[in-house]
Amino acid sequence: MEGIRKAAERAIREFLDLFPMPQGSLFVLGGSTSEVLGERVGTRPSLEAAHTILEGLLPPLLERGVWVAVQACEHLNRALVVEREAARAYGLEEVTVFPHPKAGGALATAAFLRFQDPVMVESLRAKAHGGMDIGGVLIGMHLRPVAVPLRLSLRRIGEAVLLAAKTRPKLVGGARAVYSREEMLKKLEEFR
Repeated sequence: MEGIRKAAERAIREFLDLFPMPQGSLFVLGGSTSEVLGERVGTRPSLEAAHTILEGLLPPLLERGVWVAVQACEHLNRALVVEREAARAYGLEEVTVFPHPKAGGALATAAFLRFQDPVMVESLRAKAHGGMDIGGVLIGMHLRPVAVPLRLSLRRIGEAVLLAAKTRPKLVGGARAVYSREEMLKKLEEFR
């Protein structure tokens, strides 16, 4: 389990180096402890593995004041565990359900037990600024447009494939639009 904790911590620290999320940002985590342990998703949920993953991932995010949403499995329609304050801050609708390892998954259950004032929400309404998917559980519906893959040097946690994404604002405009401050200043100089 120590290897799983270290991998989770290494992954989130690299993620935050590549995409330094500011205070108040929303991070979504989805994962299959079965996949982490080398089994097919949903066949071997492990609260021990879930708590271990959270031990590695949560502290660096919470130190920055980043809100964390942990996705439950398909049996709860991918509802998410969040702190009540985060649900209020993002205008998320609370639903009544309690995750457990066989309906919600071990990771959502461990988060529910670990969070200070947890609630379940039906959806993040595509408001997450970034996230990680441990084991191919599909978190994309929770990310803001436009999601951009983050290529981490660590490709797995345990046996599970690790995917990460950040988001950026949409690029709007046409042929005359510029997308960086430097380009804007250059255009201003050309104009003068």
